[in-house]
Amino acid sequence: MNIIASRSNLSGAITVPGSKSHTIRALLLATLAEGTSHIKNPLPSADCLSTAAAVPLMGSEVDLNLLAEGEPGTEWTVYGAGKNLHLPDDVVNVGDSGSLLYFLTPVAACFEGTSVFTGDASIRKRPVLHVVDALNQLGAKCFVTRPASNSCPLVITGSIKKGGIVKTPGEISSQYISGLMMAGILTEGPIKIELSNPKETPYLTMTQKWLEKVGVSCSISGDFKHIEVTPNQNLKGFDATIPSDWEGVAFPLIAALVSDSKITIENVDSSGTQGDDAIVSILQSLGADIVWDKKAEKLFVAGGKCAKDGIGRLSTENLPDGELHVNISGFPDAVCALAALACFVEGKVVIEDAAVCRRKETDRLKVLTIELAKLGASIEEKEDSLVIHGHSPFLKDGSPNPCFKLHGAICESYDDHRMAMSLASIALGLPKDERIIINNAECCAVSFPHFYEVMNKINANFREEE
Repeated sequence: MNIIASRSNLSGAITVPGSKSHTIRALLLATLAEGTSHIKNPLPSADCLSTAAAVPLMGSEVDLNLLAEGEPGTEWTVYGAGKNLHLPDDVVNVGDSGSLLYFLTPVAACFEGTSVFTGDASIRKRPVLHVVDALNQLGAKCFVTRPASNSCPLVITGSIKKGGIVKTPGEISSQYISGLMMAGILTEGPIKIELSNPKETPYLTMTQKWLEKVGVSCSISGDFKHIEVTPNQNLKGFDATIPSDWEGVAFPLIAALVSDSKITIENVDSSGTQGDDAIVSILQSLGADIVWDKKAEKLFVAGGKCAKDGIGRLSTENLPDGELHVNISGFPDAVCALAALACFVEGKVVIEDAAVCRRKETDRLKVLTIELAKLGASIEEKEDSLVIHGHSPFLKDGSPNPCFKLHGAICESYDDHRMAMSLASIALGLPKDERIIINNAECCAVSFPHFYEVMNKINANFREEE
């Protein structure tokens, strides 16, 4: 499916689906628990549904409470495997979910025998040798099936059931570290993780809070270099409500700021467990008209002529040295939205410490450079950063800015959900009669099911190319 996106102004209220990160953690921990768990407001995305299909291979049952039209319901029930948890009884196909791959492999490695993990074409390109090394340090025998490959299919033999110490780089991904933390529930002795150069640390805190919620003792040092999980194989079923996904909030947020829009984003997670909420203060530093009512869990966003000053100009002029520097290592999934928005900001924006963004669904630093350049953006790709020299559509007095040169183009999603949603969102701020056509745009279902339909309810006017 190809989507056509062009200038439009948003109005009204929108609710972003539940968090993918929280939903997958809830499903995995409910599988490990004894008894029944109820998960409210789960994200019915492709990654989460892949998880719901995979965990029964280890002994749990998942009831999605399907609606009449076949859509997953708003409350899922998990009948935990508990003491009957076992080695996966079939090959685990994680689909397109790197989260599921990295979370579940250490858990499967807690059992004697052999388990096999694979996935779609994207997964079969994503690195796993760091997982192999970590599990082998703990006593397993892991390998990839293809010589000279760094990706699935992945075979795990033996077990890490004794626990122990594992030393691993912290900059590659936080996801397999979270997987090791959850595996620490099942081992005989504690799992102690020694990290060098920790990145994506808010996600480690999220995992820690989930473990503590289900009664597992987990300690993380202040510098995130030392993590220890104490085994507790007596987990009980639980009830949980999944908060909204800040990674999803980013897209209606930037769409409103680049257009003459006024929207309310409802059910916003104000718990502080998602690092992506840093996007609010970053955008406010550029002059964005955003009000976050944490008590009501709402964001009020006004862009362009709807902003308080009637202009809505975004600029780095009031920042040190007239530049915005964003260390993205703690919330790398925001890179697509931030880079896209930076094209509408007067001044220099540098997204730093971003090497982890190269190991997501695609090399996001590379493909952002390619696709945003197609739109006329001035963007530089460096080894671990992006530099965007942007221009606001408006001068300080609100008149048109002759330096603003963005235009439409035919763009690729690379089957990356965040690329597709970022491109669609910033199209709303293009000059009249310009448009972006996004090829293979249906990939947004990975994290934001029905994104285009939901956005159209607040007047985005996305349409499918015929």
